[in-house]
Amino acid sequence: MKTTKTLIIVLACLLSGTACAQHKNQTKADKQGWHLSMQSYTFHLFSVMESLDKTQDLGIRFIEIYPGQKLGNGFGDDVFGYQLNDGQQKKLRQEAKKRNIRIVSSGVWVANREEWEAVFSFAKKMKMEFISAEPAREDWDVVEALAKKYRIKVATHNHPNENSYWKPEILLKNIGQRAPLLGACADVGHYKRMDIEPVSALKQLEGRIVSLHFKDIAPKGEDGILEDVVWGTGVLNVKDMMQELKRQHFKGYFTIEYEADWENNLPQIKQSIEYFNQVVNEIL
Repeated sequence: MKTTKTLIIVLACLLSGTACAQHKNQTKADKQGWHLSMQSYTFHLFSVMESLDKTQDLGIRFIEIYPGQKLGNGFGDDVFGYQLNDGQQKKLRQEAKKRNIRIVSSGVWVANREEWEAVFSFAKKMKMEFISAEPAREDWDVVEALAKKYRIKVATHNHPNENSYWKPEILLKNIGQRAPLLGACADVGHYKRMDIEPVSALKQLEGRIVSLHFKDIAPKGEDGILEDVVWGTGVLNVKDMMQELKRQHFKGYFTIEYEADWENNLPQIKQSIEYFNQVVNEIL
C-alpha cells in the first residue's frame, strides 16, 4: 500500500512538475500567506520603469505604484494613474511581467467623490487585488458600493495627521459595520509618529488588515523626525508586530515603504529583507 501511494505521488509530480517544484520552493512566509511587496514611493526620485528594475533586483515579486509617478522609458512624459489608456495599461503590465513582478495595488489614492469610479475601474483593468486609499469620511457609501461592484479591496491608509485615519478607532468607526472588502493599510511607522504603539493598533484592527506599509523607525532625534531605518534596528519592535500578525492568522502584503536615503536605499532594504526572513524562520 505504501509503495502504491509513493508511485502515485511520483507520477503526479512527473505529470505536473512545475506545480511540485513551486510547492517545494515555497518559503515559510509563502505558506503563511505573507508576501513582501514594494511601494514605489520608496523610489519616487526614479520612474516606474526604474522602480520595477530595483524591485526585481531585490527579488520582490509584487509592487504597489503610487499615482503621479513618471512612467519612464517607453512612455514619454506620461505618469501612472487612471488616465492611462488600454494600450498603456497593457504595456505596463507586460513590463512588470518581464521582471516577474505583479502590480497588486496602487495608492495612496486621495480622490474627489466623482473620481472614485475611475480609480476602481482602472484597478480592475490592471488586475489589482486592492487599492490603498484615504477616502473622505463622507464618501464611504460611494467607496463601499464601488468596492462591491468591482470586487476590489480598499486598504485604508493612515497618514500622520489628524485629518486622516490616524488611529484605529477612527477607521473602525467608519467601516466597522461595512463590507469586509474595506479594511486597513496599516502604516506602522505613521502610528508611532502619532504616539500610537503599532502592536496595539494591529490588535485593534484584527480581521480588517488588508496590507501594511511596513517599516522600522529611529528614535525621535533633536529635530523631531523619526526617520526610517533598517528593520530590526529601530523602535517599532518588528518581531513583536510579526508575532501579532501570526496570532491573527494575517494573510496579505508587507509593503516596503523605505522613506530615507532616497538616492540609494537598496542596501538598507536588502538588510531589512534579510531581517524579515530571519524573523520568519524564527516564528513560523
